[in-house]
Amino acid sequence: MRVFRSVLAAMAVAFAAPAVAETPNAQIDAIIREVLAETRSPSASVAVVQDGRIAHLAAFGNARLDPPVAATIETRYGIASVSKQFTAASILLLAEDGKLSLDDPVGRYVPDLTDGDKITLRHVLNNVSGYTDYWPQDFVFARMKQPANRDDILDGWARTPLEFPTGTEYRYSNTGFVVAGLVVEKVSGQSLFDFQKKRIFGPLRMTGVTEDDTAPLRSPDAANYTRYADGPLRPADKEGAGWLFAAAHLAMRPADLALWNISLLDASLLKPASIAVMTTPAVLTSGEPTSYALGLRVSVQDGRRVWSHGGALSGVHTDNRIWPDDKLAISVMVNTEDNQAQSVIAERLAFLLLPSTGSAAVMRGLLADAAAGRIDRTRLTPNADAFFTPQVLADYQASLSALGPLRLLRPTGASKRGGMTYAGFDAVYAGKVLWVSLRMTPDGRIEQFMAGPKV
Repeated sequence: MRVFRSVLAAMAVAFAAPAVAETPNAQIDAIIREVLAETRSPSASVAVVQDGRIAHLAAFGNARLDPPVAATIETRYGIASVSKQFTAASILLLAEDGKLSLDDPVGRYVPDLTDGDKITLRHVLNNVSGYTDYWPQDFVFARMKQPANRDDILDGWARTPLEFPTGTEYRYSNTGFVVAGLVVEKVSGQSLFDFQKKRIFGPLRMTGVTEDDTAPLRSPDAANYTRYADGPLRPADKEGAGWLFAAAHLAMRPADLALWNISLLDASLLKPASIAVMTTPAVLTSGEPTSYALGLRVSVQDGRRVWSHGGALSGVHTDNRIWPDDKLAISVMVNTEDNQAQSVIAERLAFLLLPSTGSAAVMRGLLADAAAGRIDRTRLTPNADAFFTPQVLADYQASLSALGPLRLLRPTGASKRGGMTYAGFDAVYAGKVLWVSLRMTPDGRIEQFMAGPKV
């Protein structure tokens, strides 16, 4: 298997795009515009970090529709649950100060919580506490339109029976972050936002950050919009004051979020040991790993480590992704909730800015070559060489070249069979998605490369 991996790596290098480098900003801007048009989203604002600095900022569309207000790179959006990593960082800063430990029971700081003597700060930040999530809906329910204080949330969801024994399951819960935010206030003697301004936003010069928990943002900042079914854009309901505390309470510009991402890449705020803890996923009592650390999701995509988190409030979505080993970060904010424009933009920008690896790099090269009417037969097995007759290659060239540039290659599965490795992808083009499949022998030769329309 080690031999095959080394062969695959060599082939990936042969097929791969150049290493991460400055990409013309026009390509980034074109992607944003295309996705806005395709998803009918009001606006999008984006920040790209490369090599430890902000490489590009862009904003398109309207931050407000009536009257129209253009989005700019200064426009602020609610970042929703991306706020959670700032609450987790606040706890870690207090731990660095020696004022608390992640393994302190939450009941030491917040009274009358269910199992408060057993559930720790680490549990609530890892989403394994068992506290019921107070907002599992994707809309603002009736009670949530009214103001709430912290005890309203705790009484309804953290002073009630647990959903499961602590540490036995992962279940996303906004409630746990409310508890963590209250701990920050108790230990620091400041409001959560004031603590974060002093210890995070100020030192990092995140000058655009504001609260999104008390009232809607005002012009020229972004207004939030939604659609019902496939209807027209309409103003989204605003959550009542108090409901977003510590779990989704911040609004900012993508540039502000980029500065935070840089601090995680270069450990300029949190100590390296704290960042290591923040990016280590929880392990359940059964020994099963999760993909959630402290306010961050941790995964491996296309062979790369990724730290990420999304955010969704009524009428606004944020997608924040960091590739620590590539020194790359992408932050996308859109002011609608009815589609996944933010994730589509983030995926396409990552595809543009990062070279593919492994089987994805091989497939990317095969698609490009076939669109140009060529295929390197020295890389094919005899079976694949026989399959690609002049007619087959001509059909591949005619159909693939008509689709234009490849926008995205999304993995759909991988397995082993018949002594070969299998890899499947969705190849996304403008207006068309193809299924594509790759089969490779242990010596790294291509046994199968096929494509067809996905319906």
